[in-house]
Amino acid sequence: MPSQESLGERIRNLRLRRNMSQAQLAWPELSDSYVSLIESGKRTPAPSMVALLARKLDCSAAYLTTGVTEEAMTGLQETLRYAKIALENGATEEARACFAEVLTHPALADLPSLAHEARWGHALALEATGDLDEAIVELNRAAELISPHSDPDPWAELHIALSRCHRERGDFAIAIDVGEAALRSLSDTTGQWSDSMVMLGATVLAAYILRGDLAYANQFAQSLIDRAEAIGSPKALMAAYWNAGFVAESRGEYDHALRLAERAMALLGEEDDPRNLSRIRNAYAIFLLDAHPERAEEAKEVLLKAERGLDASSASTVDLSLNFTVQARAELLLGRPEEAAALARRALDLLESPGGITTANAYIALGEAYERLGQREEAVMALSQAGEYLEKMDAHRPAARAWFGLAELLGAAGRPDGQKAAFQRALSCMDL
Repeated sequence: MPSQESLGERIRNLRLRRNMSQAQLAWPELSDSYVSLIESGKRTPAPSMVALLARKLDCSAAYLTTGVTEEAMTGLQETLRYAKIALENGATEEARACFAEVLTHPALADLPSLAHEARWGHALALEATGDLDEAIVELNRAAELISPHSDPDPWAELHIALSRCHRERGDFAIAIDVGEAALRSLSDTTGQWSDSMVMLGATVLAAYILRGDLAYANQFAQSLIDRAEAIGSPKALMAAYWNAGFVAESRGEYDHALRLAERAMALLGEEDDPRNLSRIRNAYAIFLLDAHPERAEEAKEVLLKAERGLDASSASTVDLSLNFTVQARAELLLGRPEEAAALARRALDLLESPGGITTANAYIALGEAYERLGQREEAVMALSQAGEYLEKMDAHRPAARAWFGLAELLGAAGRPDGQKAAFQRALSCMDL
């Protein structure tokens, strides 16, 4: 527990325990009257003075400021360190519990740096376990502890996560607003683009793609590539090429998307980031299946590598769910619908907050697998669920594809009324 004493009281009590007079504590840098004013609470010493008094009293400056003992501070730091290691190694539930333990410590209000570190880690652990709603709450709290002026890169990283969580929930407009507002704040503060700003821009770009704003997304992607090439760092280039690949895929330029993903993977090798390398492998497999469906076996091998990387890292359940969904798609192309259905169900089981874009894609894969297995009622239910989710998210183009697929399935099942309704929903999603 932190001490309830004031700074002055802590200085006085430590001085008395060490059998020192005010004059002895003050000599030679300070006057004994100044020490008396501090102890009585009539003066607040500058941080440099606190550090000086801490050395004289043989304690930490943090203890004088907060009342947290060195032993307690060491314990908090050790718990945080363990939580970070657990998160990096994929032990997300354990990490979540450790970060939460630190956040309950009563001294945290007096330790803003430690509080931010704990909230940031807790938010990432919440995201990794699929609890996107709580992750967003925690990210917003963490944002109150830092600013774009004093901490531009951590502030950008935090808003990357915040925009990403909103996007995965299907709130594309909010994801875009959050990301663009953060970019404006950073631009006003720094006056020039950085690695973290390009990565934040790439996160916003992904939301534009999913919302179907492809013309603007194409322009924005080229702008990000230009900025990344001007910066010249592997991290910025990786983020720009990776997400530009999704723009190319959405425009039907599958081989170009594949080349962009290959460039991103080559750059990431220099950065030693297993989570993002696995996520880019997911993207590469998607583009490979689009461009060359006959290479589904190769895509499957890439996805299995990505799965192993995601399992061993701080990746979220959303990332792993996407991996299983794309594996299901590869199994369908390889003529193995039973394996595809099992993978799609695994993808859905991972998602704690159903309703995001990943949930919808998993239902589409499950619906296609059921249709191949001759289970048409189950297929109709799965595809209908996908269409409903996508429409709620304003994901117009993916929703249209889901409804068109459902229309074909209903037609084959001899249900013309349902087929007509599905076609109408598809056309409505395309504003036709």
